[in-house]
Parts: sequence; structure tokens; C-alpha cells
Amino acid sequence: AKLQEEFAKTQERLGDEKVEVSVGGGAIKAVMNGHQKLLSIEISPDVVDPEDVEMLQDMIMAAVNEAVEKSQESPLILAEPWSTAR
Repeated sequence: AKLQEEFAKTQERLGDEKVEVSVGGGAIKAVMNGHQKLLSIEISPDVVDPEDVEMLQDMIMAAVNEAVEKSQESPLILAEPWSTAR
């Protein structure tokens, strides 16, 4: 029962934890919580080019992937005995 309580507390804290990353010199910003849920994404109008949609897609993908990696490096995740992130 104690392990379940600790797990529930950690899950709640992970939901509160946020990581923010930016790519392309701040052109794309992504915010993710400790559950790897994307909370927001900001796209600078300067990088929206109808002639180069692929570049925008690549930058969004890079921002989201970096946010996932950063959220997985959370000390909360790494400290838990059931974590597979180590």
C-alpha cells in the first residue's frame, strides 16, 4: 500500500512539473509536463512559410522530441524505484 501511495504522489507531482524547450532560435517553443503530455506549442509567424512547410514540420518535431527527452530526465522519474528511464 505504501508503494502505491508513493506512486500516486509521484504521478501527481509529474503532472505539475513542466519543461520548456525552444528550437530555431526561439521560433518554436514547446511546453510538456512530466507525463509527456504536450501542454502548449508556440510558433513564431516568422517561420510560417507556405513555400517551406517541411522546415516548419521538422522544427515542430524537433521541439516536441526534445521536450519528451527533457521530461524523461526529470529527477522525479529517475529517483523512482519502478522507473525504466535509468
